Amino acid sequence: MLNQEVLIAGSSLIGLLVIAATILKGWQGWLALKDRELEMHRIRTGPGREIEGGASEGAARIEIADLKERIRKLEAIASGVDL
Repeated sequence: MLNQEVLIAGSSLIGLLVIAATILKGWQGWLALKDRELEMHRIRTGPGREIEGGASEGAARIEIADLKERIRKLEAIASGVDL
């Protein structure tokens, strides 16, 4: 009877190890897939994708706001309004 219990416990342990290894392999595959997706996204968009003159997207927005401010000032000067 003791041999049968040891056999069942050993088989259960081996089965648990097989299941754990399968889940771990699946997890690693899923992480590799997500890593490839991120890499493809980086390739497509570029990490510091440049817009006109070497500025990144965020810096380009700041430059555009600065240019709009300059235009407003120049228009005010042209119309004779003091700032």
